[in-house]
This record gives sequence, structure tokens and C-alpha cells, in this order.
Amino acid sequence: MREAVRTRTPEIQLFRDIFNASPMGIAVETLDGQPLFVNPAFCAMLGFSEEELRNKHCVDFSPPEDAQKDWAFFQQLRSGFLDHYQLEKRYFRKDGSLVWGSLGVSLLNSDPSPLVIAVVQDITDKKEAEKALCETNRVLENQTAALRSQEDLLKIFVKHLPAAVAMLDRDMRYLQASDRWCMDFSLDSSQLLGRSHYEIFPDIPDRWKEIHRRALAGETVLADEDHWDREGGTTWLRWEIRPWQNLDGMPGGLLIFSEDITRRKQIEESLSQIPRRLIEAQERERTRIGRELHDDIGQRLALLSVQMQQLQDDPLILSNAQNRIGELQKQTSELATDVQSLSHELHSAKLQYLGITGAMRGFCQEFGEQQKVEIDFQAHDLPSMVSPDTSLCFYRVLQEALHNSAKHSGVGRFEVRLWGTSDEIHLTVKDSGAGFERETAKESRGLGLISMEERLKLLKGTLSIDSQLKRGTTIHASVPLDSGSHSLRAAR
Repeated sequence: MREAVRTRTPEIQLFRDIFNASPMGIAVETLDGQPLFVNPAFCAMLGFSEEELRNKHCVDFSPPEDAQKDWAFFQQLRSGFLDHYQLEKRYFRKDGSLVWGSLGVSLLNSDPSPLVIAVVQDITDKKEAEKALCETNRVLENQTAALRSQEDLLKIFVKHLPAAVAMLDRDMRYLQASDRWCMDFSLDSSQLLGRSHYEIFPDIPDRWKEIHRRALAGETVLADEDHWDREGGTTWLRWEIRPWQNLDGMPGGLLIFSEDITRRKQIEESLSQIPRRLIEAQERERTRIGRELHDDIGQRLALLSVQMQQLQDDPLILSNAQNRIGELQKQTSELATDVQSLSHELHSAKLQYLGITGAMRGFCQEFGEQQKVEIDFQAHDLPSMVSPDTSLCFYRVLQEALHNSAKHSGVGRFEVRLWGTSDEIHLTVKDSGAGFERETAKESRGLGLISMEERLKLLKGTLSIDSQLKRGTTIHASVPLDSGSHSLRAAR
């Protein structure tokens, strides 16, 4: 038990540190929308204490029209039609004021039941800037006898805008830049004005230069997220580029709005690693328990069976006692066989020594004998080398699929097919039994199905289930051949 605790502690501590230190609000909710945990940033954003937020429902935080839209997406998440969604919405603070947030909601497949992770970034300043920009444009469009030109007004607007924005002419020379722009890129406004954008940033991606040309031709271009591979690391940005016009209606240059989202991307990447780490921890625990069953408990049961056989053969033991000892010896042997079978399911050394085909054929044979069913296993056109992670993934999918089929199909014969193509490996498990309705399956996705999906997702694979009532079920899994380089490093 101490070993199991030590195994899980780093993953739990990693999640706790990310959760509490995140500058963005994070809430962990049930599938009913009830908050279980909220981090300090979320509490600070809304002005509530952690206890107050846990006593509210997720729809209580927003105006009715915003909450209705969010809840509609949430319902699709619960039903399995979505596994994540994003939207911008308003939130009520405790003092009754409104703030804007960029909400990202994802499903976390956890044990014993799935949970929902909501990540919220405060974008009130961005919304106010957009509102100010719209108001400025409206004023500029109606200004027919202003004392200043539109360009002068834009320069004033850009300079004092509480966001990262730069104003450039048609030759991409700086006319003005906001204080936030200078701060984000560690520059002084005196270093910018009159100089070329490409001189200030000589490593700017070529694709952005093409976007600048499009914007100078009159197009507005934006990206919710884009990366810039710079010296010292990758910077992630959310940006918008739009042309500004002279009083004669001709494009005078560009306005570039930028927001550094590198920290947010790092947090998202850390959160995305949690399912991988949970599966790795699960495999390490399976391996430990499987070896313990095989090397210790299985050996002790075998020794006990031998000793009971010796007692049964002892002429000094009474006949009735010998019969009873024989029955106990038989039960002990059957128990040892069951323990050995469980050990192989938890950790199959055959994958390492026989490869994916031999291990899966052996499991089908053992499972068939144990469950008293017939399994037709066939494999063909597989590559000479299959990565250990891909082999383990298919082995676990096969185990789960056969257990489900034996439990629910009501038939005694199954087909298992394993084959390769030029770019993928495929596995199907088929029965001609009871089947089920797809809508019912979506509403009752068990942990077994979730586990199969998560394993395949980590290898960039896919899982599909085709089933009809009284016409059987076919489970199909596929994984790209090059997925081994991107796979989890689970203990085998």
C-alpha cells in the first residue's frame, strides 16, 4: 500500500500545484454543473470565497442569456456529443458588477465518475478595449469637422489603450504603440517610432508578413492562438490585424492587437498530461499487483496444493480426511489457476516475449477456456515491429472488449481480427449477440469505454462502435503506425 501511495503522490501534487498557482480561474465540477473545487484565481475574479462558490450552481454565475448558452453546450458535453467547448461570456461578481471571461470547458475522464474542468480567463480589459475601439471608429466615421485628423485620434487611442496594440503605416513603420505593447515585448516607445516592424523583429515568421500584405489590401485577419518560435523558446499569441483608413477612405496602415497567451498554453499542456499520467500510474499499479499475484501469492498457493496432495497420499490419514483434503486440494488448484489468469490480465509478460500477435492469441485462448466461449482470432499483414505502447494499447482494448461482449452479448462465439495497412494498425472484436441502441450507449458510457478511448487518444488513434439490437456489436480500434514516437511511457 505504501508503494501505491508513493506512486500516486507526484501526480496528485502536480495537479494541486498547477491548480492553485494558475493565474486563470479553474473550477472542477460534477456532470450536474455543481462546483467541487475552485482555485484562488477563480475566487478573486468573482469576489466570492471558495465555500460560497461551491454552494452555487454553474448557471448562477451569469446573466440568464449567457448561462442558457453555456448550459446548452454543457448538456452536449454530458451526452457525449462534445468533449470540450469554448465561449466568451459574462459573470456576476459578488458586488453585482459584471466581468467578461473566456471559458474553456473539458471533460476529465476520472474514476469513479467523469468530472468537468472549466478554465476561465478574465478578458474584461480586452472587451472594454474592443468597445472603446468600436466607439472610436464610430466617432471617427462621423467626424467631418474635427480639429484633428483621424490618424491623430488613432495615435491617442493606441497610446492609452490598456492592451497590447501597435499602429503602423503602409511601409510597416511604427506610428504609435501602447504601453502594454512595449511592456510585453520589452521595448521603449522611443525605440519604436519611425522604425520598421521587421527591423525591430527580424525573426518574425514569413507567414505573418503575408498576413500583413493581406491586411494592407483591406482584409481583417485574426487568430485565437498562434505560435512564434523565437530565440529562447516559443511564444504563443492571440492577435488581430486590421487596416486603418485615412480621411480619404484609403488604407493608411495597420493596427496590430496582440495578447501573450504563452502561460495559458503551458497550463493547458500541463492539464492535458493528466489523463496520460493517470494511465501510466494505472499501468505501473497493474504491473506491481500482477507480479505480486504471480511471484508471491500464486507460488504460495501452488506450494499449498502440493502439501495438501502429500497429506492426501499419507497412509496414516483416515479415509474421510483424505477425501476432504482431496476436495480442498482441488479448490486450491482452481484458485491458483484463477490467480494466475488474473495476474496475466493485469500484466502480460507475453507482450514482451511473444509480441502483439502471440500475446493476443494467448489471451483469447485463456479467456475462451475460462469463460467457456469460442474465440476466432486471426491476424495478418502486421508490420515486423510494433511499438510497445501500441501493443499494450491494443491488448487492453482487446481485454475490455471481450469482457464486455462476454458479459452483455449473450452468445458464446466471438471474432477477433488484427491487421495492418500501409499507415495504420486495426483491431475489431465482433459478436452477433443482443446489441444495444447508440443513444443509450452515449448516455451510459462506462469507465471501460472511457479507458479505451483515452488510451487510443494518447496514440492519436480512434475507436468506433457499431451495434444494433439483436444484430450484434462490432468494436473497431485503429492507431497510426508512427504513433509510437508520441505515446505514453507506461511501465510494462
